Amino acid sequence: RMASPALLMRVVASAYSVAEKAATIVRNVMATGDLGIVEKTGANDLQTKADRLVQMSICASLARKFPKVTIIGEEELSTDEVSEELIEDGHCEEILKKACPAQYSGIKEEELVIWVDPLDGTKEYTEGLLDHVTVLIGIAYGGKAIAGVINQPYYNYEAGANAVLGRTIWGVLGIGAFGFQLTEAPAGKHIIVTTRSHSSTLVNDCISALNPDHVIRVGGAGNKIIQLIEGKASAYVFASPGCKKWDTCAPEAILHAVGGKITDMHGNPFQYNKEVKHMNSAGVLATLRNYDYYASLIPNTVKQSLVP
Repeated sequence: RMASPALLMRVVASAYSVAEKAATIVRNVMATGDLGIVEKTGANDLQTKADRLVQMSICASLARKFPKVTIIGEEELSTDEVSEELIEDGHCEEILKKACPAQYSGIKEEELVIWVDPLDGTKEYTEGLLDHVTVLIGIAYGGKAIAGVINQPYYNYEAGANAVLGRTIWGVLGIGAFGFQLTEAPAGKHIIVTTRSHSSTLVNDCISALNPDHVIRVGGAGNKIIQLIEGKASAYVFASPGCKKWDTCAPEAILHAVGGKITDMHGNPFQYNKEVKHMNSAGVLATLRNYDYYASLIPNTVKQSLVP
């Protein structure tokens, strides 16, 4: 009989099903109409019942299957008492059928770090901008994002009553990324996607320096990377310290799996080992193609303002 699938592929296959369960929880909380909103550090930093339940579901489900993996979630929560209905035990067969890249075939559980953003775009979720919302499960090894799952619980939500709601995108370095149609942004057009609710003079000065044809302001890092891989934007530019490791890990793996690039404003890669600080304090620059062009236009004043 065939050898059992490599650990990495089992983790990704489980994360896929766990993310689909998360999407159901997100939609159910919204449908009840009681979001249970709490402000964490202020009006732009919110947590809802969906953030809390989804994180408990993802972390407890993955910890039960892979007890030695380090799992780091955005919300400060205890996972002692997680009710059984939040546990997802399934996996995606399709993912298990794919061969694990050789360089990852010997990975042990204790070498993996999973970064979880249970609901990326919480503010947008509370405002009904549902297409901005994603669930992010990023998988890191040796400090590097190597695999990721992004679920969009409300993908297609404006397509009418009979549309299938939601989708799951996944990727592994060395295999590719799946669940969407890879598209490049229009040639010769400079379309920048950036923050919607965390703007600042620095953020805007940096964008002006890139002389864009168009600027898209949306919530969620997951959502912004999707704009890049679906050809709606040519660069994701955020000259501010607000973004965290759980925002970028899954999207980075998917972007890198299709040949894109994401760094801080200085061009440094992000580190995802478990000891690392959570804040991406030197901002974010990401593209599917033409990274060097955009990197070359970032003003020194912006770089000097953002300390890694």
